Amino acid sequence: MRMSFRESAAILGISIIILLSALFGAKAEPHLAILSSLIFVSGYAVYRGVKFEDVEHHMIQGIREAIKPILIMLLVGMTIAVWMMSGAVPTLLHFGLSTLSATWFAPSALLIAMVVSTFTGSSFTTIGTVGVALMGIAIALGVNPALAAGAIISGACFGDKMSPLSDTTNFAPGIVNVSVFDHIRFMMGTTIPAITITFILFFIFGRSSGTVDSSAVQTTQQELARLFDLSPWTLLSPLLVMVLALRKMPVIPTLIAGVLSGLLLTGLVQGNWSISNWMAVIQNGLKLESSSKTVTAIITKGGLQSMMWSVSLVMLALAFGGVLRGIGVIDVVIERTVSRLKRDGSIISSVALSSIGVNLMAGEQYLSILLPGQAFKKIFEERQIDPRFLSRSLEDGGTLVNPLIPWGVSGAFFASTLGVPVTEYVPFAFFLLLSPLFTFLLAFLRPTKIETKQTLAS
Repeated sequence: MRMSFRESAAILGISIIILLSALFGAKAEPHLAILSSLIFVSGYAVYRGVKFEDVEHHMIQGIREAIKPILIMLLVGMTIAVWMMSGAVPTLLHFGLSTLSATWFAPSALLIAMVVSTFTGSSFTTIGTVGVALMGIAIALGVNPALAAGAIISGACFGDKMSPLSDTTNFAPGIVNVSVFDHIRFMMGTTIPAITITFILFFIFGRSSGTVDSSAVQTTQQELARLFDLSPWTLLSPLLVMVLALRKMPVIPTLIAGVLSGLLLTGLVQGNWSISNWMAVIQNGLKLESSSKTVTAIITKGGLQSMMWSVSLVMLALAFGGVLRGIGVIDVVIERTVSRLKRDGSIISSVALSSIGVNLMAGEQYLSILLPGQAFKKIFEERQIDPRFLSRSLEDGGTLVNPLIPWGVSGAFFASTLGVPVTEYVPFAFFLLLSPLFTFLLAFLRPTKIETKQTLAS
């Protein structure tokens, strides 16, 4: 079945209306909003003559593409629980409360997350490790959780965008045949101004984030010391994960190593050798009785079950995206958009818009890079537009926009891990909002032809 552009655009439009109506009108969870749109699109496809078996196949294909991210989510949830139990996160919290202040928390968290993500190349690893610890510190210091999450996520996504170890940083230029290091250098055009403004904004907002009750901080530290044996040895497990990531070990065995080493340290440092307790914590997270509500909120995180909200949302979103892609709706809209573009700046801007659109409809950053990349590659060659504009636009509109979408893989994971809804941290995710804006701006202000490549690189 081949749908017309009008028909495809109408399907997308109605799907968006259903999504927004369910989310904001009926105040439904994003799962039900996505499911409502999925039912509509699947029903229409069957009405147009597509066999339900084929629709079902498209759903399954869509979900299959996210099996690895889903496994990573589950492992991160397990890792967080084990690092709580082993004392790794509590130790980081204890010392972090002694060194970080509420006044400078936001820029400090941004910088820490930037460094870790650049060295690991993974926003997921950064959020699931130091991100959790930094959020705990923010809660104890009385920092606005949404502000803290915005700073942590901005820093984590900086490395996911700029690190040569990042999978998306290699994926985007690989699609358009650009060297990864050329791609990284060219991305500085949008990244440097975006991260500079982000730092300035966090310095401004950070200074107004409130004052700290020193006695409350001291009470928190004392309670952590009562519940855990706070020792630098507990940090060996997070350190192992960082080292393996730097050595380009695949993320799944890296996280498994984090879980196993954390369990060993739980026994050696905390004296807890109860395997049944280990299994309960891995499944449901750490459950400890604490007289401090702040400490309870900080340490009762993680566990495989803590990720099921995100996993179920991602599976529904990708099933929806799989159907849209399978019946040709996304391809038709992108192809029609490409055929009508005349100016180079409009073409470059449309790449970012297409990536954002795929993110909104499918919730998957790899598809948001792959589909527009394939669709626009030929027109970039025909118009002799520097392909680095294409790879950079894919990165800015794909990698950085996915965390801003509640049903996106990254958005669902970040919200679940940090305990802050996407809709609350979005206004403070300055770096993620600014980078695509600079992409649109530079599309019309910079030379775009291939022969200017050396000038642009300098």
